[in-house]
Amino acid sequence: MKTIALIFAGGSGHRMNSRSRPKQFLQFYGKELIIHTLENFQNHAQIDAIAVVCIEEWIGYLQRLLKKYQIDKVRAIVSGGKTGQESIYKGLCAIRDFAPEDSVVLVHDGVRPFVNESLISECIACVKKHGSAITVTPAIETIVTTNGDKIATITDRSKCFHAKAPQCFLLGDLLAAHKKAIAENQLNMIDSASLMKWYGKDLFTVKGSFDNIKITTPADFYTFKALYEVREQQQIFGF
Repeated sequence: MKTIALIFAGGSGHRMNSRSRPKQFLQFYGKELIIHTLENFQNHAQIDAIAVVCIEEWIGYLQRLLKKYQIDKVRAIVSGGKTGQESIYKGLCAIRDFAPEDSVVLVHDGVRPFVNESLISECIACVKKHGSAITVTPAIETIVTTNGDKIATITDRSKCFHAKAPQCFLLGDLLAAHKKAIAENQLNMIDSASLMKWYGKDLFTVKGSFDNIKITTPADFYTFKALYEVREQQQIFGF
């Protein structure tokens, strides 16, 4: 059994208003965002290999970054599809070429740089025990549904969580679900958890931290900056 990280870096960065380059290639503290993310998996002892789904025109640039920062666990880089679902499927097919179907696959966003060693380890252990691991954080505000401009329902917040990443499964299980979705034209799943739940997979949770944010909007940059500086101070001063 191998453990593979599948990093989705196919977004174009429209919400970040980054006209010059996709958000995953913007520089933060001297490194591109995708490198901050990849280093967490590169440096984890249980990760055997990494596959990256990337915008086709930026694959060459990514390859140069991997060489520059000595990210040598990346075994495959594939171009993204028309949707996130199609992109993940292409990444899984690339992984199948070098890893057995009982491999653990951690699907993670390239623009979610604060995934840490402990969370990665807990996700791997959960998949090995239960067959799935969905990173979640508790909802801290009231969750409602609406009917037009009126609130229809208010849900008990204590039972609500936000699904984040990594979202982790066995390679064979996730590939099989994608193939079913293609055959049945179920092509609008928002993430791997939604896809697997649709096809009846039991989903087990791993509690993540609130700093495991996804850098999507310009405001997220300031959050990244604050969290990064706190982590740097913790490493320097040990608090």
